Amino acid sequence: MNNYETVFIITPVLSDEQVAETVGKFKEFIKENGGAVTHEENWGLRKLTYPIQKKSTGFYHLLEFTAPGEIVLPLEITFKRDERVIRWLTTRMNKHHIAYAPKRRERLAKQPA
Repeated sequence: MNNYETVFIITPVLSDEQVAETVGKFKEFIKENGGAVTHEENWGLRKLTYPIQKKSTGFYHLLEFTAPGEIVLPLEITFKRDERVIRWLTTRMNKHHIAYAPKRRERLAKQPA
């Protein structure tokens, strides 16, 4: 089992319920294919660096999960087929990334809202 981190951007024209449904779809896909979501972060609506599909904002979401290596390609195909997702990036977490992730979460939790 490998550790992965996926950040994806959802189109800003969706309601909060539709965004939650979209995220739930990908979490369920990971579980159905032998993986487990270990951490999830909703970064909210943010401005994009450059327009994508004539949109200047998007809902950012991060998923950390453990899964077999064969899951990455089908997961990315699922992202590509979903018109609600405008960008995504999946990376395999190395030992340094795995060690840093809890520290980053702790630091973010201490920041004022």
